[in-house]
Amino acid sequence: MHKKYLILFLILVFSVPLFSQTKVGYIDSKRIMDNLQEAKDAKQRLDLIVGEWQAQLKVLQDSLTLMKEDFEKKKLILTEQLKQKYDKEISDLDNSISNFKIQKFGENGEYTQKQTEFMKPVLDRIFKAIETVAKEGDYDYVFDRNSDIFLLYVNEKHDLTVKVQRILEGK
Repeated sequence: MHKKYLILFLILVFSVPLFSQTKVGYIDSKRIMDNLQEAKDAKQRLDLIVGEWQAQLKVLQDSLTLMKEDFEKKKLILTEQLKQKYDKEISDLDNSISNFKIQKFGENGEYTQKQTEFMKPVLDRIFKAIETVAKEGDYDYVFDRNSDIFLLYVNEKHDLTVKVQRILEGK
């Protein structure tokens, strides 16, 4: 679906009359991130935190495994009340593990928050550099060939929003 819009967009961009040349550039964000020390440092900080979380998770999972093994060994000699206690402890620990995973690695978990916290200054600096290069080079559009966000810079003189709105409103 994105490719269809990109092709349509490129056709529109390059079909502009020759007297108003459109200047298009691109960047390789992966190469920039791979070579930028700030990005490497941010990734390393995040990796250290993730390593700590994974160690904590392993301790919890090992505890759960030991608890289950212990229960299996003893369940024939335990009273019903002790069996229920073991079941509850196992269930509680299993829930704690699930909650830990969600808290740390879930959709809005700490991993996402830390990634944003560490990478935001790096990305802000990269976008500022893209804008500077685009303006100095008089580029109208700058694309990223390695990202889902493929359009990184647009010269505002090409904004047709108001004209489209006028047509839609019948003016």
